[in-house]
Amino acid sequence: MHQRTDREICEEPSAAPLLDAIPRQGRTGRAAAPPPPPVRRACRGLRPLPTPTRTPFTFGYLLVLVATSLFMEYADPATVAAVLRESSTDVAHLGEAPLLVLAASALWVVGGLASPMVFVLALVLNALERRIGGWRTAAVFVLGHVVATLATEIPVGLSVVAGHLPESSLHRLDYGISFGLMASVGALAGLFAPLLRVLLLGGTGVMLALDLVELSNPLADWGHPMALLLGVACWPLLRRAGAVRGAAPSRRAPRGTRPPARVPGPR
Repeated sequence: MHQRTDREICEEPSAAPLLDAIPRQGRTGRAAAPPPPPVRRACRGLRPLPTPTRTPFTFGYLLVLVATSLFMEYADPATVAAVLRESSTDVAHLGEAPLLVLAASALWVVGGLASPMVFVLALVLNALERRIGGWRTAAVFVLGHVVATLATEIPVGLSVVAGHLPESSLHRLDYGISFGLMASVGALAGLFAPLLRVLLLGGTGVMLALDLVELSNPLADWGHPMALLLGVACWPLLRRAGAVRGAAPSRRAPRGTRPPARVPGPR
C-alpha cells in the first residue's frame, strides 16, 4: 500500500483551511499584537505637541524660551533689566552689534511664560515644522524677525538724522518673538486648505488691524503686518517643499502591515 508523504498531504486542497486555522503565533513563532486602541488614541492626541525627534527646532527653541522666562521671573530685577537693554534691537544697538542683538532679542518673551504668545508659538511652529521640516521653519522665523525689525528700526534712525524725531528714539526697549511668530503664521496659512487659510489669515488680519487703529506701539503695530506678509510671500517655496516632504518614500513599513507568514515545509 502506498503511504502518502507529508508533501502530498499539504498539497491537497483540503489542507489549506487547516493551515489558515493555525494561530499566527504558532506559525511565526512570535506574537506581534498591535498596540491597544487607547494607546493609539493617546499617541494621536500628543501629535500637536512638539517632540525632540519629530520637531527638534520647535522643541529646542521652546526650551530656550522657558529658560529665559524663568530667568526673567526669578533673577535679580536689576540684572534682568540690564540684560534686556543689551538685547534690545533699537537703532543704537543695531548700529553697534547688529547680529548679536538680532539673535539675542529673539530669546525673550514679553510677559514671560504667562504670555499666551508662548502657547500660540508652540502650536504654529510645531505644525509648520511637521509639514516643511526644521531648517525651513527656522528660516521663516528668522526671516520675519530680522526683516520686520530692520524695516521698522531703520526709518526711526533716518527720522532722527532728518530731525523729525528726538535722539532719545535711538534708545528704546525692543525685544520679543512676535515678528517671527507672525511670519510663521503667514507661512503656515499657505499650507492649509482654502477655508482654513481664509479663517486663519482673516482672524489674524482683523487683530492686526485693530492694533493699527489703536497704534499704542507704532513700531510693533506696523512690523506685525510686514512679518505676516513675509510669511505669505514664502508660500510658493514652502508648498513645493511640503509636497516633496510628503511624497518622500518611507523606509519603514506602513503601520498595521506585516510580512506574510511562512509555513515550514517538510524537511
